[in-house]
Amino acid sequence: MKKKKFKPEKGRLLVSEPFLHDPFFKRSVILLTEHSDEGTVGFILNKPINVKLNEAIDDFPKFDAELYLGGPVQRDSLYYIHTLGDTIAESVEIFEGIYWGGNFEVLKVLIEANKVDPSELRFFMGYAGWDSEQLDGELKKQSWIVTNAKIKHIMDTDPSILWKDILKKLGKDYAMLANFSEYPSLN
Repeated sequence: MKKKKFKPEKGRLLVSEPFLHDPFFKRSVILLTEHSDEGTVGFILNKPINVKLNEAIDDFPKFDAELYLGGPVQRDSLYYIHTLGDTIAESVEIFEGIYWGGNFEVLKVLIEANKVDPSELRFFMGYAGWDSEQLDGELKKQSWIVTNAKIKHIMDTDPSILWKDILKKLGKDYAMLANFSEYPSLN
């Protein structure tokens, strides 16, 4: 039985093949937030940078949320995804239950008033981006596996096991890859 191949689109995940050695994308899982003829934008879900949000952003209220490396593009800019929907004006729905961005000042007010929980948000420094032909080329080289995203992948799964967890759930062949050593030359 042949596995269904997914095409990249908003709301899908890019899961790096185990042999991709790019320092930003090695063993990464990326949520695609935009995909069109002009290009693709997404955020790496499993690269925490061990800095709390209020430690990295001046004048940000104390909030126990981790900060993630979203990708190599505009690493000095903050982005966020969330499950708060229209609670944050100007949010963009990625897929049912997951939203991107919105009015940052509204978000800060909600945080100061303790109206949101860190589990409802993911913050990223930078993003991953591809021009119109670039991602197609990487897919032809089999650098990525495209699969459907679920809210639990984005908001609930421990980032340290996310890559392996998704590969294992993709089935037998991928489960074998999930157990492949990160450093095969050391075996």
